[in-house]
Amino acid sequence: MHFDDLPVLPTTPGVYLFRKGGVPIYIGKANNIRSRVGQHFKAGGKSGKFTSLAESLEFITARNEVEALVLEANLIKQHRPHYNVTLKDDKHYPFLKLTNEKFPMLIVTRRVLKDGGSYYGPYPDSSAVRRVKNLIDTMFPLRKNSGLPMQKKPRPCLNFHMGRCLGPCVDRADPLEYARVVDDVKSLLEGRAAAVITRLKEDMKVAAQGQDFEQAARVRDRVLAVQKLFGTEQHAFVSDETDLDFLGVAQAGEYAMVQLFRMRGGRVVGRDKRFLTNAEEGTPGEIVGAFVQDYYTQATHVPPLILLPAEFEDAPLWSEFLSEKAGRKTAMRTPKRGDKVDLIEMAQRNAVNGLDSELAVLERRGDHPGLDALREMLALPDRPWRIEGYDNSNLFGTNIVSGMVVFEGGRARRGEHRRFKVKGLDHPDDYTAMKQTVHRRFTGSLADKLPLPDLIVIDGGRGQVNAALDALKDANIQVPVVGLAKREETIILPGRYGAQWWLETGTEVGVNREMLLLQTHPALRILIAVRDEVHQYAITYHRKLRGQDMLRSVFDDLPGIGQKRRDALLEEFSSLEDLAAAPVAQIAAVPGMNARAAQSVKDFLVQREASRVPLS
Repeated sequence: MHFDDLPVLPTTPGVYLFRKGGVPIYIGKANNIRSRVGQHFKAGGKSGKFTSLAESLEFITARNEVEALVLEANLIKQHRPHYNVTLKDDKHYPFLKLTNEKFPMLIVTRRVLKDGGSYYGPYPDSSAVRRVKNLIDTMFPLRKNSGLPMQKKPRPCLNFHMGRCLGPCVDRADPLEYARVVDDVKSLLEGRAAAVITRLKEDMKVAAQGQDFEQAARVRDRVLAVQKLFGTEQHAFVSDETDLDFLGVAQAGEYAMVQLFRMRGGRVVGRDKRFLTNAEEGTPGEIVGAFVQDYYTQATHVPPLILLPAEFEDAPLWSEFLSEKAGRKTAMRTPKRGDKVDLIEMAQRNAVNGLDSELAVLERRGDHPGLDALREMLALPDRPWRIEGYDNSNLFGTNIVSGMVVFEGGRARRGEHRRFKVKGLDHPDDYTAMKQTVHRRFTGSLADKLPLPDLIVIDGGRGQVNAALDALKDANIQVPVVGLAKREETIILPGRYGAQWWLETGTEVGVNREMLLLQTHPALRILIAVRDEVHQYAITYHRKLRGQDMLRSVFDDLPGIGQKRRDALLEEFSSLEDLAAAPVAQIAAVPGMNARAAQSVKDFLVQREASRVPLS
């Protein structure tokens, strides 16, 4: 879509929708629609993508920017446009509701209605909300199974006999006592446990003084349950009694995590989190804005202060909207100094850990987010499901070996790893070793046994990547190649079309680009995993060969150890360390050995260690 194709746009507040095939691909809000839309056409990055793809533009005017803000939030939830930062889970979040009756009941719902009920949430998922409800049901004697609205029952239920219900459905409940229980539940759901504990202790004292020890015991159990759930220590992060929310944000490629902590009366009493997608080109402020847009349009209790880890341009509008919603002033701020910065840092740490956890779940499912990130970064036609990694290992030119590892779906397939002894090379030359290894992989017996990978990862820099490209050229194989240099985890990108470039154009392939990504980026995470796996695999093989060579040289000096016994010991022990640590009986059990020969080996190694000759 070109700027000249746009309809005549108003200069008033409102919402605009870029559509492709009638489907919204980006929805935005503006105080001046004409000016904001024009900025998208001048910008690059994500704006450049959706403006070039869009086939039409629609707009809706609003009375003011706050009204436009709410309209934008509702439209994004309805359509979930591809280029808006959105929550990964497409669902309505659950709430707890105290019904609007003489004897209220606590229920779980996903709809917030203007029916006079008291709503609490949203909770992150159904398991979380039901966990809270079960705890409340256990601690407080609200009615539980007498219907909505309440139905009269002919006889008390088991909950009444267990002391978990006051029995309003059988006319056993004192309305004043029931009202006090409802107030306690409300206070707890709002995060105000201290006041509840104080009042319950007072009730327990009164019951004990009146010698109603059964009631005092019930209240005592309630106090202990509340203390267990909410804690007895005053874990204050700020110096004064404060009601506030504070947020942390973490980002990794297209994924992001926002965590919100609720502080009431100076104590952290709850947490919520959201996993977001389409965040690759979003700033921290835009990601926080997407969370605010989703969470606070549903939140039933908004504190007077919300601390943000990053500023975003709509924060003043949200402050205005939430102030009107709460009926008092609500401010959004990004702290720069003092104790409140510590709160943000705490939330940031939790967001990073939460994001790592979510990404690990995707990896275990074979849905490693790095696969899509690699596809986009390298302009590959498909997700690189099968990845092979290569590395060399040697010590001063001795025992030069290479390793090849295989990953599928982001997970190592160790049964398909292979190792190579580099031939005809007696001095360190990583480039020659890499070229030989890759060439043997794609022209030898492995070429028929293993399928072609979707991507090759080289542990090394420009020289190693070019050597691999040369080997692929000689083998007439088309596979994309990328290198990962340990220096700052630099990604080495070959020519524009990777290993296919020379086949299509006849141009010599050369490395012409380097890239640095955040350590949390999914593409870098999977490259590091492949690199570390092949590096360790090659080193382990090299150490084994080096240990065997040292064993051979040592055994040449041992009396009574001939060729057969030496080969048998080499088969059993891969290094001098293993042999030196083995007891005499284990050495004697090796085929061809006996107790006398085993003792001779052991004595020799002990003398060798005593003379300070290193064992490896």
